[in-house]
Amino acid sequence: MSGAPDLTKHTGRPHIDDATPDPLPRPEHRGTRVTIVFAVSLAALLALAVVSAVLGQVPTTAAEVLGSIAHHLGLDLGPMPAHPAGEVTLWEVRFPRVVLAVLVGAALATAGALLQGVFANPLAEPGVIGVSAGAAVGAGTVIVVGGAFVAAWSVAAAAFVAGLITTALVYVLSRSGGRTEVVTLILTGVAINAFAGGLIALLLFVATPAARDQIVFWQLGSLNGAVWSSVGIVAVLAGAGILAAVLIAPRLDLLALGDSAARHLGVDVERLRRQVIVVVAVLTAAGVAFSGIILFVGLIVPHVVRMAVGPGHRVLVPLSAIVGAVVLLGADVVARTLVDNADLPLGMLTSLIGGPFFFWLLRRTRARAGGWG
Repeated sequence: MSGAPDLTKHTGRPHIDDATPDPLPRPEHRGTRVTIVFAVSLAALLALAVVSAVLGQVPTTAAEVLGSIAHHLGLDLGPMPAHPAGEVTLWEVRFPRVVLAVLVGAALATAGALLQGVFANPLAEPGVIGVSAGAAVGAGTVIVVGGAFVAAWSVAAAAFVAGLITTALVYVLSRSGGRTEVVTLILTGVAINAFAGGLIALLLFVATPAARDQIVFWQLGSLNGAVWSSVGIVAVLAGAGILAAVLIAPRLDLLALGDSAARHLGVDVERLRRQVIVVVAVLTAAGVAFSGIILFVGLIVPHVVRMAVGPGHRVLVPLSAIVGAVVLLGADVVARTLVDNADLPLGMLTSLIGGPFFFWLLRRTRARAGGWG
């Protein structure tokens, strides 16, 4: 018909509206963006790791750091540290701290990505299931009972176990009729967190001044005092948790369609939620056991990654782990350099930065009527 509109105007494709962009980026464009973000994140991680290893009272250069690593790998590349204590300082003080920052940041960010996926809410974060508050209660109890100079291993073990127990308690109390509703789980977590806060206040009240200082310092979070033995434990737990998260990720994409649709596609929704809660509890408890409470990493990182590469969890989960490591390593560098001759509490720094970001996130989410960004 001569009067029929030309549906293939300009492009050869059905024409809807010249002013309306494609609703989704083309696959090749999205793949290129993901590759670029992965590459930039890995480059930033490596650069920050070298910078972190250089910082300290014992003078060391980036070339010496790389030369020392190459030497331990059996390669004769680059200079060794010129300072007499340089080699020992690198391998016994700085490298454990760098690796622990990477592991803790990756664990917390991965836990946040999982929770935001299973709750279908970008404002969810690991603390909502009570694991951080429970870990603080466990650590504080051991410090008060054992005294201010109790072994760090005892504090870390108590924090890890108490975090897992608290999470299990939140899950059991939130179940009704054999099912776990997301809203009930969140509200139960809020109640348990409030109760744990009261217990922490009680511990601070009855503690000696020295023990009180140690509890406060632990709650503020720090990577100071990292050793290879603690790094090894966190590496095993965080590695297992991140691997489990990557395996779970495809089912989270199906869960985003809604519980009913996910069930029709073969997803056992209740079982998936249990698995996610267990993995998040292990990741978060491992992350805070040796470093103390570090807030906002699990909230901020997955949301930023989602804005960069989209909501697909196959990419979101592993990339959140990398970016989480970058964020915490960068925060640790700032904590060590912001004030001369001082090592600022890491949790305090992430809270000061994360608080305003969280406010912006709330405003942005409200403006988009609950959208994922």
